[in-house]
Amino acid sequence: MQMQIIMLLLTAFLLISSSSAGGLSPDYYSHSCPGAESIVAQTVSSKQKANPTTAAGTLRLFFHDCFVTGCDASILISHGSPSSERSSDINLSLPGDAFDLVLRAKAALELRCPAQVSCADILTLATRDLVSILGGPFYPVLLGRKDSLFSRASYADSFLPRTNMSASQLIRLFRTRGFSLQEMVALAGAHTVGFSHCKEFASRIYNYENKGWGVVDPQLDMRFAKALQRACANYLKDPTLSTFNDVMTPGRFDNVYYQNLRRGLGLLASDSVLMADRRTRPFVLRYASNQTLFFEDFAKVMQKLSLYGVKTGREGEVRRRCDSFNIV
Repeated sequence: MQMQIIMLLLTAFLLISSSSAGGLSPDYYSHSCPGAESIVAQTVSSKQKANPTTAAGTLRLFFHDCFVTGCDASILISHGSPSSERSSDINLSLPGDAFDLVLRAKAALELRCPAQVSCADILTLATRDLVSILGGPFYPVLLGRKDSLFSRASYADSFLPRTNMSASQLIRLFRTRGFSLQEMVALAGAHTVGFSHCKEFASRIYNYENKGWGVVDPQLDMRFAKALQRACANYLKDPTLSTFNDVMTPGRFDNVYYQNLRRGLGLLASDSVLMADRRTRPFVLRYASNQTLFFEDFAKVMQKLSLYGVKTGREGEVRRRCDSFNIV
């Protein structure tokens, strides 16, 4: 019953949002490509079964796309643009399975209805479906985005949050994108799935603040820190070494991420600061004790994020291939 109420609220929120998102609608493809959502959903289900890490990777890919110049598939460009967003340092670790999923869905859609469904919409739908598959909330989305006409690495380097940012830096960055404190903390809940490479948190578990190789960040639970030191012992020789963001329930979308922050089990410095800072701590505690509230707020902010900087009409195009611009 609670989830039905949440869905009704989210649908109402979406309808209100559609009035300010010119050209977008929930049934945008009802005539031009009937069954588009089903085709994406089938591709998503198949890919996730074959590669269970696809969901977390796609969720990260979606954020890295939307938070830079908007939800416009600019992150997907890899051909014909040597300095695209995908080539920026911060995006080099984005998983290939997420890109592959979008390309597969696009190929299936092109067979059914060529040049109709944008790559930006495919990524939006796939992310929503994968969150639900992992046990998270299912939320309605508006469709009709166009794909970007440009992609620049410098934009990604400038606008994406870093794992070593302070709370104040994160708050300022999210505010420039129109997101509140509460929305920022809700979006951080995406770290309930996925993993991070050891280099992203090595400064917390080795020689913290140059105080000695064995000194760790005091915000970390000591047993957790020691376990991370063992897991990442060879990270300088093997940069692919990584560990789960949520060590308790790594494959399930839930609110355990916030419970971990209370116990000193936040993997990244940018996670731990949410519990340490008095401005963000109340939201962490609220979500840690109420998963239903977290799901509701996460769904709302994902809907909001999915509308950020969208291109419509002549502002973009519907790419024939998601990894390259159309050749005129």
